Amino acid sequence: MIRDEAFELPVRSALPALRTALETGGTAVLAAPPGTGKTTLVPLALAGLADGGPVRRVLVAEPRRMAVRAAARRMAWLMGEDVGRRVGFTVRGERRVSAGTVVEVVTTGVLLRRLLRDPELPGVDAVIVDECHERHLDADTAMAFLLDVVATLRPELALIAASATGDTAAWSRLMGGAPVVSAAGTAHPVEVVWAPPAATVRPAHGTRVDPALLSHVAEVVRRALREREGDVLCFLPGVGEITRVAGLLGSPSGVDVVALHGRIPAAAQDAALSPGVRRRVLLATSVAESSLTVPGVRVVVDCGLAREPRTDHARGLGSLATVRVSRAAATQRAGRAGREAPGAVYRCWAEAEDARAPRFPSPEIAVGDLAEFALRAACWGDPDASGLALPDAPPAGALAAARATLRAVGAVGADGRVTARGTRMAGLGLHPRLARALLDGAERVGARRAAEVVALIAEEPPRGHGDDLAGVWRAARQGGDGYASCWRAEAGRLASSVTGRSGSGEAAGRDVLGDDAVAGLIAALAFPERVARRRGGAYLMASGSAAEPGGGTRLGGAEWIAVAVADRTAASAVARVRLAAVIDEGTARSAAASMVERCEEVAWDGGDVVARRVERLGAIELSTRPLRAPDRAAVRGALVEGLRAEGTGLLRWNRDALAVRERMAFLHRELGAPWPAVDEAALLERSAEWLGPELAAARRRADLERVDAGTALARLLPWSTGQAARFGELAPERIEVPSGSRVRVDYGGPQPVLAVKLQELFGLRRTPRVADGRVPVLVHLLSPAGRPAAVTADLESFWRDGYRAVRAELRGRYPRHPWPEDPAAAQPTRRTNTRR
Repeated sequence: MIRDEAFELPVRSALPALRTALETGGTAVLAAPPGTGKTTLVPLALAGLADGGPVRRVLVAEPRRMAVRAAARRMAWLMGEDVGRRVGFTVRGERRVSAGTVVEVVTTGVLLRRLLRDPELPGVDAVIVDECHERHLDADTAMAFLLDVVATLRPELALIAASATGDTAAWSRLMGGAPVVSAAGTAHPVEVVWAPPAATVRPAHGTRVDPALLSHVAEVVRRALREREGDVLCFLPGVGEITRVAGLLGSPSGVDVVALHGRIPAAAQDAALSPGVRRRVLLATSVAESSLTVPGVRVVVDCGLAREPRTDHARGLGSLATVRVSRAAATQRAGRAGREAPGAVYRCWAEAEDARAPRFPSPEIAVGDLAEFALRAACWGDPDASGLALPDAPPAGALAAARATLRAVGAVGADGRVTARGTRMAGLGLHPRLARALLDGAERVGARRAAEVVALIAEEPPRGHGDDLAGVWRAARQGGDGYASCWRAEAGRLASSVTGRSGSGEAAGRDVLGDDAVAGLIAALAFPERVARRRGGAYLMASGSAAEPGGGTRLGGAEWIAVAVADRTAASAVARVRLAAVIDEGTARSAAASMVERCEEVAWDGGDVVARRVERLGAIELSTRPLRAPDRAAVRGALVEGLRAEGTGLLRWNRDALAVRERMAFLHRELGAPWPAVDEAALLERSAEWLGPELAAARRRADLERVDAGTALARLLPWSTGQAARFGELAPERIEVPSGSRVRVDYGGPQPVLAVKLQELFGLRRTPRVADGRVPVLVHLLSPAGRPAAVTADLESFWRDGYRAVRAELRGRYPRHPWPEDPAAAQPTRRTNTRR
């Protein structure tokens, strides 16, 4: 018999409309605020346990293990039963059901594995995917698979998308126009108290949170304890911040400080979600946002931060980013204070900042690692996920990176279709990389040892355990804390999933490797692109990224390490090593065998051609030997590369060569085609054309330095049109002046310059012109000492108007030179007068 409290839940009024929607179309979207009973009464009602209707088996999918256990425990309590009878649950590593179970609560991960094992879900009559608004990737994927099942295999399967927010239109469209059924909430009023820090707080960076903010949060918790009644639920972004704030709070008189996050053992989670004997402060991550009621809570303190996954697909590095909490999540958090009675939320930011927060959290499919999603899609028969009804399509780049990972670990073939090995991996409940390490590692070191190391990486240990994977492994085996308990359970599950038994036994001969070697091998098998070799004070990973262990670790002295966990902030070029193991080169070669390549390299390096035979592991150079007879084409390419890197100044440019280039540039500027451009970019672009023979003969930098650039440059003249023959006519190197001298023309400036002593031009009335008479030269008239006396592009005007002033100024200084009154009629000369 169900308890009377169930009939007081607000969602009860929506049950008739929900049943009608399911009977009519089989699908529905349920919008019900927190605390209305959508997670507890609705499954019981659909299963026929609330009103004596026909018994149907209902599957409820929750995004987190903590929510699964809490929901099952609450429904069992409403039924007056223990968990495992008519209401049960299954999470990874724990299952409490019986033959009489009709309502089973599972994580979305468990639901996905069941769908992949048997898409028809035999015996299941209805599925509720809860907390859809949180946009976890597993939930999005499960809904897409279930819509496929309803459309093709089980049209009678009832399907409900349940959301705690009113933003349900998108889900309705995704489900083919499914009706939206709303339940009004009767949550108690929650007073909002704005409690921003008095001093400036630095923005969160990566996973770093300003200690000043955490100190402020601790002070706001103390304030809430003074000003309000009831338990305090404080939201913080991660386990590290929970530990820090707990330390700042100490042991307040008459108050228990309790941590609530996904890493604590199940028993501790259950205790945190049960009524306390004394007043409590619960320090929680976002797990407490989900559909579970924390009894006794009347106050919420919200630090305003959340953690979201980020993936650097180019480098294969994942990380968590600390971001502003979305407005939707902040509303969810505040609602925890009004579940049982009027309450208050203390928000640790200014009211003016609230409007700048994002409306909803980022969908995980847009920011996370998609390897596990891609494997599930391949197992589902849709390798590119194009046929899946997803709220947001996976980013093309992220999906391509994920599929490349799957090919590397043997989960899919070249065509993207899942292999038998990939199907087995998908059933392990691990990231495909860790599944590869477990399967391959079990064959080399035994299932139990491989499972223990994989469990350490999958259930990342607290930062306080250090960054040495082998050391953390030894500590976990001896530890009695909550982390060690969770780790042992997961290691046992993984070992049995490989061996089909408890996993405690090991094949003979598997224990020859020590802990360090085993830890390194498993880490390298999981992340072959993260095997790393020492380079200076840091490490170079096979992926090409630099990585740096923390100070004081023994990892820093090793030549090779395998990095299991690392992250890199957007502003840093170096990844931070969070967890790694010492390995040797043999382990690196073995685990990352597909990345080892041997090749001949001919390149411009360090200012010259370098030819060598190289063996590499990804970006890591393993060995190198000089190449004595490199390929000629490769050498030519390296020389061209050198020219592009250092410019044509590598060649020998004497005065004549520079003059040829300037003349050609002048004709290109004034006449255009067919006269070629000879600027630096143009010459580099056509280097193979004008330096062909020289490049074919050259072997190194010294050979380029001997090349006569002027001779080579002449190859670019328009020989095919016959215009090259007019080069000297159109841009003469020298012009003969009236004195008989042949004077060099300088084409280096914007206008050709003819610099000549004034006396040598006597009798020349018109200015010389070049480029078919189009361009007058700029005449620099020099004094007898060779200094500029005048500049003109119009000699006729100069003789008429300017000469008189020059003559008056210079003839007293140079009396032995002729200064006729009529220079246009005078005899030109290069000599002085013989008599005065």
